[in-house]
Amino acid sequence: MRIPLDRQSNVPLYQQIEAFLREGIMSGSLVPDTRLPAIRQLARDLGINRITVENAYAELEADGLICSRVGSGTYVLPSYQLAPPPPNDEGEGEAWPLWQQELAAQGRAHHEGLLSTEVLAGAGHPSTARAGAQGPELITFATGVGDSRLFPVEDLRKIIQNVMRRDGVGALVYGEPRGYGPLRATIAQVLASQGVSARPDNILITAGSQQAISLVTQVLLKPNDAILVEVPTYGGALALFEAANLKIVGIPVDEAGMRVDELEKLLQQHHPKLIYTIPNFHNPTGTCLTGQRRSRLITLADRYNVPILEDDFVGDFRYDGRAQPALKALDPGGRVIYVSTFSKMLMPGLRVGFLVADGPIYEELVYSKRFNDMTTSNLIQRSLESYVTVGRFEAHLRRSCQVYRKRRDAMLWAIRRYLPPGVQVNPPQGGLYIWARLPQGLSTDQLLPFAWEQGVTFAPGRAFFPTAQADSSYMRLNFAAQSPDDITEGIKRLGQAIAKLAAN
Repeated sequence: MRIPLDRQSNVPLYQQIEAFLREGIMSGSLVPDTRLPAIRQLARDLGINRITVENAYAELEADGLICSRVGSGTYVLPSYQLAPPPPNDEGEGEAWPLWQQELAAQGRAHHEGLLSTEVLAGAGHPSTARAGAQGPELITFATGVGDSRLFPVEDLRKIIQNVMRRDGVGALVYGEPRGYGPLRATIAQVLASQGVSARPDNILITAGSQQAISLVTQVLLKPNDAILVEVPTYGGALALFEAANLKIVGIPVDEAGMRVDELEKLLQQHHPKLIYTIPNFHNPTGTCLTGQRRSRLITLADRYNVPILEDDFVGDFRYDGRAQPALKALDPGGRVIYVSTFSKMLMPGLRVGFLVADGPIYEELVYSKRFNDMTTSNLIQRSLESYVTVGRFEAHLRRSCQVYRKRRDAMLWAIRRYLPPGVQVNPPQGGLYIWARLPQGLSTDQLLPFAWEQGVTFAPGRAFFPTAQADSSYMRLNFAAQSPDDITEGIKRLGQAIAKLAAN
């Protein structure tokens, strides 16, 4: 659970935890019978003393909001009065950021009668491949996802069969434009356990996080608008921004994430219409934005009236360090659009992601989603909801984290042993990737053919930079898709390829 804590505040930490959980319970984000994290686990995640968590839980239990069950855990009690829902957009527009008010002022007359709900209601393995006819089996560190051998294929097959028996033709029609209602409710509960307060009515199901990013781009930006991104960043988002003819403004990344100290200057110079960021286990660098920088980012974005698009694609794959709150958890209201996906954590072919947005922007995104592809697969949404609800999703995440942590450690060990000392890496605390820089004078573009000859491949760094700022000294190595033995052999081959390149 990623609870936002202000360690500089005069409010004791246990009271901050208690207030956060109380708000989640009273708002309905934490539904009755939700199992709260064990005291020891939450203390470890937040980097605090167990007594602090015990005191927070004790306050909530004294007020009859939670209870402890011996041998089972701590649960939310059903005997509470839900707080009234937040006011709707009508008459409360002044509470939203200025850019949201301007969006609302444009009107939504074009929505009426077009693509209505009624119309919609009627109407390969990543691990190995051949390197060559006589060459060794190719070990690839280039893929963007986890190990397909860990994907719960059999579980999902049974669930799809059960959903078809249960729902029949209802699983095969278009379904709700916003997404399958029970799945949105389940996602809201999952987010609440991670410290993000969201209502089902603010969640939009998308065809993966890529579509979510595309929808936000379509709604908020037009050609020649400036967008601020970390450099380097996710190549799929860069390709989308360049295809939309946006002016890409880069902000550097260091071992603590985005260089927020350089943000205000860029905001003043370029007046971007959107900030795109990957604060948790950044793609491709693996860095995690510090808590202090997160707060500063929110403050500056609010001051300069710029929305934030938060891409949390593998935020749950954390192996070390303190859990950081999502930017959305720090959002005072309508400043942050949160995007995530099930593709990286389950199966990429599911193509199910989601976004969370508050205010007038949400309906605009729903309209854009309808215009693009009407709805995401109803059958897959229903099946995914069943899989997540029965607890198999959390079990799969725990198992995957254990496996991937060992593989990360195996790759770091192999890099130290088999790659030349001049190769620079920053060990990630989570995610799927290690970001490596070759010794000065060597290029990953030149290295790639040598690597293929040795039976190994990787993602060249230039794919993660804007075209005008391409840097070929970096490469991204995916440790999650390979076994420890294949990782060791692959890095050994990579070291041989680097030696051949250096000797040329």
